[in-house]
Amino acid sequence: MIKKLSLAVVTLMFAASCVSPKVYKDLEAKYADLKSENRKLSDDNETLLSAKTAAENELKQLQAAYDEAIAERDRLQSDYTATKANYDALKASYDALETNSSAAIASNTKKNRELLAQLEAKEQALAAENARLEALKRELADRSNRVAELEKVISDKDAAMTALKNAISRALTDFEGKGLTVEQRDGKVYVSMENKLLFDSGSWAVGTEGRRAVQQLGGVLGENPDIAVLIEGHTDNVPYQGSGQLTSNWDLSTKRATSIVNILRENASINPENLTAAGRGEYAPIATNSTPEGKAKNRRIEVILTPKLDELSKLLSEN
Repeated sequence: MIKKLSLAVVTLMFAASCVSPKVYKDLEAKYADLKSENRKLSDDNETLLSAKTAAENELKQLQAAYDEAIAERDRLQSDYTATKANYDALKASYDALETNSSAAIASNTKKNRELLAQLEAKEQALAAENARLEALKRELADRSNRVAELEKVISDKDAAMTALKNAISRALTDFEGKGLTVEQRDGKVYVSMENKLLFDSGSWAVGTEGRRAVQQLGGVLGENPDIAVLIEGHTDNVPYQGSGQLTSNWDLSTKRATSIVNILRENASINPENLTAAGRGEYAPIATNSTPEGKAKNRRIEVILTPKLDELSKLLSEN
């Protein structure tokens, strides 16, 4: 088409040189028409090429879909063939069983019913066991919560006793090295005061220095109303040699413990219901009685401070 157009242009130019103006204009109009037609044909060609490409892509997609459909059909055909063969085998087996084994069918039916009954029984047992396990799970959770509560109460009490021990140590710091010790063990606070700080030999009257120590201890106890206070009197193993109303070390240790209680009762902040006096005599030594040093340690007053565990007892009673 391009060659023809070029030839027409050359011819037109040649003719223009030797033809009249009218003929030249006619040829020029024809050239314009040919040029427009050529442009239209080029556009049509591009459109056809695009349509061809789209058609080829669509053909590829259709071919892929067709191949996939063929594969799916073959798979379904294979499944159908296998299922049909299995069905035919089962049907043949059933027919043979129905024809030749009526008794076996009845027996199998009975066994099936027995198995079904066993299965139902096991399902019921399983349901009951699951219910029991669920109840145990709830109980375990309750117990875990209760243990956590108990642990918190105990932890709080231990912290409170540690704070109490520290407060007593600060209050009695003036008496360090004078036969006074403060210890915390087994959830209790032990304040031990040797008799050299409190009493003269064979006496249960508290001296000035000892009274001051007991009063300072009472100041701390008055700020802790939830503490049970046990005052124990102890002696060495030397028999009591005095006369009068006392007859033994046991009497002496009890009298000394009562003297400490009487001083503590002077503090109005201390509830008398929290105080207990006890005499232990020589029967709870903390050192040997074969040396003067050991005997001195055994002659003592022990103030045992115990937290009131009302909250803990309540939790335990709820178990």
